[in-house]
Amino acid sequence: MTDESPFDRQFDELSTAMTALTQALETESDDKEILDAVCAEAVRVVPGADMASITAIHTGHAETAADTDERAVEIDRIQYTVGDGPCLQAARSGKIVRLSVESAQEMWPDFTASARKLGVGSYLAAPLHVDDRLSGAMNLFGFGDHGFHDSDSKLLGLYTRMVSFGLRSARRDRDARELTVQLQEAMRTRGVIEQAKGILMVVHRISAEDAFERLVTESQHTNTKLHEVAARFVRTVTTGEKDGDPGLEPRYS
Repeated sequence: MTDESPFDRQFDELSTAMTALTQALETESDDKEILDAVCAEAVRVVPGADMASITAIHTGHAETAADTDERAVEIDRIQYTVGDGPCLQAARSGKIVRLSVESAQEMWPDFTASARKLGVGSYLAAPLHVDDRLSGAMNLFGFGDHGFHDSDSKLLGLYTRMVSFGLRSARRDRDARELTVQLQEAMRTRGVIEQAKGILMVVHRISAEDAFERLVTESQHTNTKLHEVAARFVRTVTTGEKDGDPGLEPRYS
């Protein structure tokens, strides 16, 4: 029996992380909780990673969308304030940034100072693009001064690509479900409005336009949504219920 190689261990960690992410996507509806899970699994997947965060950039504004440690958020915040740093470079260039904090002194002095202050010696960031709502970088922080390794970069790159695909698919499924609900609601509300219009047209011998105008007037008068006005009117006519408003029916006449 041979010992498990480092590659095998990393592959197992990656497989476990993606299983956990899949479960999170299936059970969590809150984006923040899902992204926090992504960060937690990234720390487990990449050797030497002690903290993680996700930088999200929208309309030029960067913010930390998820994290495993408040110290990571503080280091991110310094980069956002000065408008530069390894996480922003990864997001803007679409390339992985790997470094020891000491080597970043000349290029990013503010980032280096904040990282040193909080005991971070190594940094690794990979671009993360899901869709127009989430684009930025996956950031890893190491307390050691190893600067991460090339294999860590490749592993994080693979992880972020898999995360991007999973999040994109989950969002599309969720958007499709929400659209279905909206369409069903639209059909339901349109149906009751057309029913109310038809009753008004028959009872008062008026055109469809005039019937619709009466419903709109009632909606504005009572500050009630149009489909709710229509539903109440139909219920009033078909059941005789007045909804506690004896002046409701005359306003349609």
